[in-house]
Amino acid sequence: MKRHFYVSDDLDDLDRIEEELESTGVHRPQIHVFSRDDTAVETHDHLHNIESVFKQDVVHGTIVGAWIGIALAALVILVTAISDWPETYTWVPFILLAIVLLGFGAWSGGLYGIQVPHRDFKRFESQLRDGMHVFIVDVDPQQESSLERVVSRHPRLKLAGTGKATPRWIVMGQHNIKKFTSETFP
Repeated sequence: MKRHFYVSDDLDDLDRIEEELESTGVHRPQIHVFSRDDTAVETHDHLHNIESVFKQDVVHGTIVGAWIGIALAALVILVTAISDWPETYTWVPFILLAIVLLGFGAWSGGLYGIQVPHRDFKRFESQLRDGMHVFIVDVDPQQESSLERVVSRHPRLKLAGTGKATPRWIVMGQHNIKKFTSETFP
């Protein structure tokens, strides 16, 4: 899948675009809107806002912090293994220290990540500050032509770049779960 980023200042137009894309076979989990005005996005029936946790770099920060915590924990275990401390104090305090360092690293990384914008959206900070909205579409190669046809009918929508999309199995999993729950439990 390939991710396309577009910028627009008209949420009504984005609502129509999403409806048109869904009618051509692009599923709702493939389409998102990133905006500073979440309330306005929620008032549109077809627009699918990005979850607030994904607007910040929490996940990436937590993963980086966890790797730092793993390195610190491994250092504690290594230093303990080559010293004579386990004969004096047993392994328990060192293992607990390693676990605490791992947890602290992951927590610190997440805390840092919640303070910074997601690395994929940093390039749109100036447009978002100016009241624009970022329209994000993940498409398979066979859906590219449908996307181009729909976008060509909306001149206010400006291409802002491409990027790596969410893996297809996650997007289709979201679509299938939504389909299953709506058909099974109407």
